[in-house]
Amino acid sequence: MALLAVPSTSVLAQSEGGGAALGQVFGMTAAAGVVSIVLLWIGYLHRTRKITWLARLADWAAGRLHRPPWAALPMLFFVTTIVCALFGFIWDVSLHIGKGRDSGPLANPAHYFILIGLFFLFIAGMLAVFLPYEKPGAAAIRITRTWHAPIGGVLLAACGLYALIGFPLDDIWHRIFGQDVTLWGPTHLMLIGGAGLSLIALLLLEREGRAAAPSDAERDGLGVWLVRCAAFGGLLIGLSVFQIEYDFGVEQFRLVLQPMLIAAAGALALVAARLTLGMGAAILAALIAAAIRGAVALVVGPGLGAPLNVFTLYAGAAIVVELIAFTPLVRKPIIFGAVAGLGVATLGLLGESWWIDAVYHYPWPTSMWGEGLAMAIPVAIATGICGGLLGMVLTGRPLPSARASGVIVALTVLIVGGAVYNGLRTEVPDATATITLTPVPGDGGEHVSAEVRLEPADVVGDNPEWVSILSWQGGLDNQRGLNIDVLERTGPGEYRSTTSIPVYGDWKTLLRIQDGTTMAGVPIYLPADPGIGAEGYAAQPKSTEPFVEEIKILQRERNFDHPSWLYSAASLVVLICSLIIIAALSWGAWRINSSGSLATSHRRPTVPSS
Repeated sequence: MALLAVPSTSVLAQSEGGGAALGQVFGMTAAAGVVSIVLLWIGYLHRTRKITWLARLADWAAGRLHRPPWAALPMLFFVTTIVCALFGFIWDVSLHIGKGRDSGPLANPAHYFILIGLFFLFIAGMLAVFLPYEKPGAAAIRITRTWHAPIGGVLLAACGLYALIGFPLDDIWHRIFGQDVTLWGPTHLMLIGGAGLSLIALLLLEREGRAAAPSDAERDGLGVWLVRCAAFGGLLIGLSVFQIEYDFGVEQFRLVLQPMLIAAAGALALVAARLTLGMGAAILAALIAAAIRGAVALVVGPGLGAPLNVFTLYAGAAIVVELIAFTPLVRKPIIFGAVAGLGVATLGLLGESWWIDAVYHYPWPTSMWGEGLAMAIPVAIATGICGGLLGMVLTGRPLPSARASGVIVALTVLIVGGAVYNGLRTEVPDATATITLTPVPGDGGEHVSAEVRLEPADVVGDNPEWVSILSWQGGLDNQRGLNIDVLERTGPGEYRSTTSIPVYGDWKTLLRIQDGTTMAGVPIYLPADPGIGAEGYAAQPKSTEPFVEEIKILQRERNFDHPSWLYSAASLVVLICSLIIIAALSWGAWRINSSGSLATSHRRPTVPSS
């Protein structure tokens, strides 16, 4: 019968799972080298005053943003590049969820948008380095005897370069460890982390430009204020990309991580926005972030036929920050950040939970709130304080001592790291699942309904994070390649499906459970995959299987046949590089702050202030 069939996989799935073809790697490297040489040559011609068109273009941008040319042009350039990279990133994730892995970086159309966006991000930083003929402010870094560069531009280029390095390293990673089909692969975190943190570098560059042109800053109107709000909206998006698996409903980590990630991003970005730009800035930043994410989701989902994704609104967090800013605490940024972070992690998350319940596949059960708050509150307080420090830098208010500021950032990293470590703790129960499949009439046995009995019955509680059946990577012509069925509980340890479940072709279908630290799965249907030497798992009318680690099913392309220390060592290298970027941004912020206060830091002529 069709229910037992395990067909061959598609040509896409037959491609090797251990990295791209060397020809593609060499081709991309050569193209990057050519672009880099051209960029350096243009920079040389500008620095030696042999071309004038770049200076004229920068002057035009300066007239629009009332900032020096070396800040204005990179800011405008950055806007288009980061949107391009975001679109490519969301599309890329949706393609992997709907179709599975690709045969190489050049076989995935979304990768072009990511590469162009990240390379232009690097170029935006380098423009800020090339453009100034004179020293661009007191915080500038000396490159040669007569050449100084704004530190924000250097940091922007560094973030772009860090993200770009993730591409070739990702291929090396795949060759050693196989393709880790998850957003949270170490080299994937380099890509999204570098792009996300670049927004902080951009804000620092804008701060340098404002300090270097105080007379122009006084003429800031509503348009420039909106542009600066958009930068904080971009920062909110950048800090939210770590949640994307949750947005698609294919999270490979415990649900308790999601509220912590939301609280961390909201506290840092919205506190900094409110302190920097005044009343309404936090709400407007959240609205801009939602508008951009919504537009990209519509283009990728209905427009390109890929799996749909939803996104965090941050409405509750923004309202909480704005309300607390009406108190005298707003005049004490560090205390304001701490209190606002507490509000974001409590009332803000409560408000966000209503949106999560309405549009996400997995609402937050009441049983999760205790651990969720224990993680989210200290994280949000710490990131809220960092948001306060960032607001102080961007408004020219003096920071605490270098040691105190450094301790705050270091403690924040440790607190976030500890919360993430706790969220990653999982265990596989000594339990089985008996699954009975019944063909859905009229489709030839390609779709089934399911009845599930867990043994023991209390392997999950009465209110677990999820008991669901996930079918994914079925191809974009089949229900967008994604089907998530949250099962209906019919009795102690007994569940049944609510939608038809695909068990044919390239679909990968499994039962998933998650409750507390329990996180495990049972395969229902898996196609054979010669590209990675994986045998198929036929859908059975009735089967009883033990639970296994979900990662063994969801990431079947991954190679687990290597020394455990090797994976840990490689992950440690990526972690160290990430910490260096965070330390560099912190040092740059301190250098800018210590170089002198802004003469017009609190003047917002056309925008109401608290």
